[in-house]
Amino acid sequence: MKKKFTYALGEILIVIVGISIAFTMNKCSENSKSEALKQQYLENIKSDIEIDKKNLKSIFQSIDKKIETLNTVLPLINTDNPEKHSKLSTIYTVFTSTDFFPKDVTYQTMINSGDFKLIDDFNLKTAIENHYSNYKIMLKDYERLDIIHKEYLGKYMIENVDFDIMKKGQFGYNNEKLFKNILQSVNGALMIKRRATEQGIKSCDSLLKILP
Repeated sequence: MKKKFTYALGEILIVIVGISIAFTMNKCSENSKSEALKQQYLENIKSDIEIDKKNLKSIFQSIDKKIETLNTVLPLINTDNPEKHSKLSTIYTVFTSTDFFPKDVTYQTMINSGDFKLIDDFNLKTAIENHYSNYKIMLKDYERLDIIHKEYLGKYMIENVDFDIMKKGQFGYNNEKLFKNILQSVNGALMIKRRATEQGIKSCDSLLKILP
């Protein structure tokens, strides 16, 4: 009887040890998969940030060129300066849009799937969150220029520019004072956009430094 009990107890212990080993191995396997997934996410985020930085630097250079053009043209508008007509031909480069679309699919996927919890480094997690929050602030500053383009500059070009006489080589801008005021507003909005873009680039650099 005692031998049977000892044998049964041994069998139970073997089963318990076997289950424990299987559970531990399964846990290790899950941890390994989670770690691999986390590293893949971080690599993708790093790649996204590098692309964002490249695009922001291109936008920054474009903004600088537009500000330079405006600084050349603005003093001539609403004056009798003979260079006004020829210089204004460069103004159309200012009207083009330079939008920024953050590559945040990886980040949004992590948030929506709940995988953001895989990042167990509190400082890194906070830095990533702050970076994408900075984008929202930056894009708010971008909106100022879009509003001026849509509500003021576009309306002026439709109502106050005679393209027919411009095709004949004549000066076709009416109400130059209004035109100058709008372009001065554009210049101010570009400067705000420039500062915001610069901050965006710095935010990219800060996050790239701590990403593994």
